Amino acid sequence: MENPFEIIIERLERIENLLETVYATNNKKQNTILIPTIMNVKQVASYLSLTPSAIYKFTSSKDIPHSKRGKRLYFEKTVIDEWILENKQLTNSDIEKIAADYLIKRRLK
Repeated sequence: MENPFEIIIERLERIENLLETVYATNNKKQNTILIPTIMNVKQVASYLSLTPSAIYKFTSSKDIPHSKRGKRLYFEKTVIDEWILENKQLTNSDIEKIAADYLIKRRLK
């Protein structure tokens, strides 16, 4: 007679493997659906948690990188990510390091 605990363990392992497969495929689908590489105004507004009118204001003042095809505006995700990180705030340790490097270079001259 087969050990009932071994049967339970085998079944649990199969269930666990199936769940991992389902989660993996679900995550892949969500990434491609939620954040496309080329976005329109509504999608970039949602991605940046802004209103579409704020995006139009940024495009009219040429503050946000975009492409225009006819009357439609397009935004590339990687370029938007770079644009967001452009004005990164330095930490105190970053500022201290820059100041120390500046003082070292100034002494060498």
